[in-house]
Amino acid sequence: MAEYLPLIVAALIPLAVPVLALAAAGLDAALTARARGTSVAVGAARPLREITRLLRQQRRTVLGADRLLWRIGGVGLIVASFLAVIVVPFGDTVAADLPIGVVWFNTIDVALWALWWMLGWGANGAYALIGGYRFLAQALAYELPLMFALTAPAVAAGSLNVGEVADAQSGLWFVVSMPIAALVYLVSVAAFSAWGPFSPAAGRDLAGGVLGELSGIDRLLVKAGRWCLLVAGSAFAVPMFFGGGAGPLLPEPVWVVIKTVLVLLVLVFAGRAIPAVPPQRLAEIGWVVLVPLTLLQLLITSIVSATGTGGM
Repeated sequence: MAEYLPLIVAALIPLAVPVLALAAAGLDAALTARARGTSVAVGAARPLREITRLLRQQRRTVLGADRLLWRIGGVGLIVASFLAVIVVPFGDTVAADLPIGVVWFNTIDVALWALWWMLGWGANGAYALIGGYRFLAQALAYELPLMFALTAPAVAAGSLNVGEVADAQSGLWFVVSMPIAALVYLVSVAAFSAWGPFSPAAGRDLAGGVLGELSGIDRLLVKAGRWCLLVAGSAFAVPMFFGGGAGPLLPEPVWVVIKTVLVLLVLVFAGRAIPAVPPQRLAEIGWVVLVPLTLLQLLITSIVSATGTGGM
């Protein structure tokens, strides 16, 4: 039975990710309903009603649209979220125990550049195209800080294997020893999910931006993909910064799920509390503030790891 565990985990990922994504979307809708003074229960059920509505809605036909790129971009967001999670260890079980799991995750993140751009370009619409450009602008702001933030735990663990990074935190979680890297990582998760302050690519001022020309199943896939990416980023944060499955009493896989949910809650509430940031402002923050800070974090981590001090 043990040899089939990775296959079982890999099969459960396509179910677990959208389930958590739907729960997070329901929470966000309930909070919105509460803020507006309407029924919280009705608000929490809104994602299910939206799914039903979009499944019945006819796909919009846009003259001159590149349907292939458009559809690849929409489906690709969900596929990318699944591919990002397969390297996350659930205790001793992992769907894909890659020796370069950290690089794998970063590769998936870079692929999101193309997927969001396809959504903007393929629609053959001005607002969608501007939305695609907006995402590329904010991607240029967060990508380098994210790479350095991911490098710091790998340097401390002396490995690019995600499971070994989690095991290296037996004494002290990396969120404590390298808080800047952890914070930059979480900010980047919100950014590549186009969530909260990083949502101008799908902003209302652009009539929905990359979402503007989408309808029916196409729109559903993109909206679901954003939430699935948020879940995937939260799950990957657990072995990288929050000790993996370490925890008292409960089995390690349960702790991984609990920590994933907690990180997801932080992202949902933070995304609602922080207003949208213009891409040009993000670029300034990313290059002038975050890059130097993550480099400093990486330098400190490298020195501590080289000298064998600090308990990392």
